[in-house]
Amino acid sequence: MMNNEQRSPLLLGFNRRSLLRRCGTGLAALGLAGVLGDARLLANTEGTGSADGSALAPKTTHFPGTAKHVIHLFMNGGPSQVDTFDYKPELQKWAGKALPLSFPTERKTGVAFGSPFKFQQYGENGTYVSELFAHTAQHIDDIAIINSMQADAPNHEPSLLLMNCGQSRLVRPSMGSWVTYGMGSENQNLPGFVAMCPGGYPVKEAQNWQSGFLPGVFQGTYIDTQHQEIEKLIRHVRSGRLSDQQQRQQIDALQKLNRIHRNRRRDDAALDDRIASFELAYRMQMEATDAFDTSQEPIAVQDAYGDGPQARQILIARRLVERGVRYVQVWHGKRQPWDNHDDLETQHRRLAGECDQAIGALLTDLKQRGLFEETLVLWGGEFGRTPVVEMPTEGVNKGKVNGRDHNHYGFTVWMAGGGVKGGQVYGKTDAFGFKAVENPVHVHDLHATILHLLGFDHKRLTYRYAGRDFRLTDVHGKVVGALV
Repeated sequence: MMNNEQRSPLLLGFNRRSLLRRCGTGLAALGLAGVLGDARLLANTEGTGSADGSALAPKTTHFPGTAKHVIHLFMNGGPSQVDTFDYKPELQKWAGKALPLSFPTERKTGVAFGSPFKFQQYGENGTYVSELFAHTAQHIDDIAIINSMQADAPNHEPSLLLMNCGQSRLVRPSMGSWVTYGMGSENQNLPGFVAMCPGGYPVKEAQNWQSGFLPGVFQGTYIDTQHQEIEKLIRHVRSGRLSDQQQRQQIDALQKLNRIHRNRRRDDAALDDRIASFELAYRMQMEATDAFDTSQEPIAVQDAYGDGPQARQILIARRLVERGVRYVQVWHGKRQPWDNHDDLETQHRRLAGECDQAIGALLTDLKQRGLFEETLVLWGGEFGRTPVVEMPTEGVNKGKVNGRDHNHYGFTVWMAGGGVKGGQVYGKTDAFGFKAVENPVHVHDLHATILHLLGFDHKRLTYRYAGRDFRLTDVHGKVVGALV
């Protein structure tokens, strides 16, 4: 401990605890709550994160990848594949009749439920796309649709964790955390991994973007995009009382105390991560204010994306990757908006209307700015929906026989940009859209393919924890060669 003669005048009368308590900039709240998230997730961290933020410095991948950034458009709740990108004319013929096949479902289901939406062919290959995604379909020659996705369970919680973390039950780092761990970030003044969801956390909350046992600096930073004002969008982003110089003096003093504290506690990764978070939070003030302010965009660009929180956060996603953020996840609502057990026609039409125009604008925008080839765009949910109607016997949807149950046997995601071979439909489900029957792609295979596009051998991107080398794909996964 320093004596009083050695201390800066700024430190006199303060210890580490009192300085934290009296800190007036709001950086502590931003750094810990915004950058690292729930402190419980840091408890299992092993290894040391760099206190000066160098853990997020750009890193060399296993081989040159085609993608440098990822925008994950997460259709939370499970959109119906047979109403969006998996056209099934045979299902229409069987509408109202019992199908000649069946699979165990989470709830009681009944007869075939034909899609209430029209499909149209687009692009050179005449790919069928629902009227719900007419704007997205304008880019169909650059999109690779995977109609043979498979997950492990028909429940939201395990399927959300599987899609995001590669493991449905145990604490594991999320895909965005693995990517930033392996690649770092191109902008040291912004988080490497940002998760946006309007109105609050989705089901499983921060576990969806957790760093797990990776250093906490790789965890996603949550942004509530229901707000437009920067001060509400990012809490405590500015100080109303101190100048930049005063804030710099304050953070320097705080970091000096933190490092003294850390030096007495060797190999405390959680403390390293907290120290790094203060520095990042300070640097974020000006950069974040600029990056999240969509009003700076020309009116023509804002109009192209459309109105509402979905359009706004998709535009923010482009602004973030343009500034070097490595991984951006865009959630469509905090609960499960696409989980349409009833009123599917009304709800799917509304939900697609909230994002389709913006998705089309995003793909156009990325191309015009020269970012499309280096930005991988992933669209989809945690699973799909049944081609048969749900028969609710209780609950708020009792008596509404106009929705679909969960379906993990076969569903759709699509990818575009980042070196993906677009203009194709890979794999297929049976004639009714129930189960993948050709070229099935498990979530582990999807993750392996995404990592390959980023320049990683998914078997070699590992982290040693508790005496074992872990990876995103665990002991599974194969790269889908037709897509890369």
